[in-house]
Amino acid sequence: MAAFSYLWTADTYAMFYRHILKPLLFALRIERAHRTVLLLLRIVGLLPGGRWLLRKCYAADHPALEREVFGRRFRNPVGLAAGFDTGGEAFRELSALGFGFVEIGTVTPRPQQGNPRPRVFRLPKDNAIVHRIGLCNRGLERAVAFLRRPHDGVLVGCNIGKNTTTPPEEAPADYLKLFRNLYEYADYFTVNISCGNACTEGGSHAREQVLRILEPLFDFRRGQNQYRPVMLKVSPDMSDETIDAITDILIETPLDGIVAVNGTHGREGLRTSLTALDKIGSGRLSGAPLARRAVEVVRRIHERSGGTYPIIGVGGIMSAADARAMLDAGADLIQLYTGFIYEGPGLVRDICRALIADAERAAGEPAPARAAEESGQHAEAPEASGPESAGAVSGSRAEEGRSPGSGQK
Repeated sequence: MAAFSYLWTADTYAMFYRHILKPLLFALRIERAHRTVLLLLRIVGLLPGGRWLLRKCYAADHPALEREVFGRRFRNPVGLAAGFDTGGEAFRELSALGFGFVEIGTVTPRPQQGNPRPRVFRLPKDNAIVHRIGLCNRGLERAVAFLRRPHDGVLVGCNIGKNTTTPPEEAPADYLKLFRNLYEYADYFTVNISCGNACTEGGSHAREQVLRILEPLFDFRRGQNQYRPVMLKVSPDMSDETIDAITDILIETPLDGIVAVNGTHGREGLRTSLTALDKIGSGRLSGAPLARRAVEVVRRIHERSGGTYPIIGVGGIMSAADARAMLDAGADLIQLYTGFIYEGPGLVRDICRALIADAERAAGEPAPARAAEESGQHAEAPEASGPESAGAVSGSRAEEGRSPGSGQK
């Protein structure tokens, strides 16, 4: 096994995915391809040394990659977004592909089948996906069964949402049930308040409704010995005024941070024909076309909050350049989803390599130049990000006493 890992270079693994594995997977319907990948990963995980081999092929480790955010130390800032492993069945194998953390879900209290098939569509001309799955998952009990397994150092976030049949006035009970039962198994939580994959945004982000969902979670957390950060996932289709209102909730409550953004219902600027889009119908669009808006939302939240609250940037990250743009906009961590599907696990390694190279170049700059650059950054944002400062900033909420328990698991 050890000898095998040295037979190919890292670039060869990328070529293997691009020229062999990806065409085979893309020949299948996207949901079948997805189930095939999860099954293969679980099989590899059962083999002696399987996860070690995946890590040897794809993971990049370097001190420059480490981040400390909301009291957790991440080995690198590149995570897998919710939606790929909805129940936590392969989080350890996915982590072995190089991800610094894995967010599972969306998990709902009861299993639900989601919307009728077909409900997921590739847009290869746009490096995008349209989906209206409808939070299909196997429910709380199944997620707990998977998350009870040893985490082996993997940081796991849990994205939680209400069941489709739960009326809005009973939604807080759904979120609280998930939060209570998954509390000891997750490292952080993301509250998904989107109304679903087949409708538009609106009342689901109203301040009163958001607080009705969040406040019972904060109350429960205050009585626990261990601290679990709570993030809120927002939509790119919100107006700038609504984004500002959500950011104010972040500033004014014990909310720990924001995940920005979910998929969009927009279809502007696509290369895919209108005829093909009409045939596909409604759904959320993710992938390359989302990149610009995702960066805009992250930057707006970062600037309004003063750069002092954690942001996980997700949406349209298809390359190392996209990752840099998201981090430069103010994200402390980033997540991949569609980029992972189109580019494979080599994308995680490529981003990490680029960040290592950036850090090494910065470390090699003459001291006066580096000092001038840092001075300029401090002038723009006193709480500038970076491995050390990000940890200090992101952990400040717990240190100030707004979040008892200081976030240590």
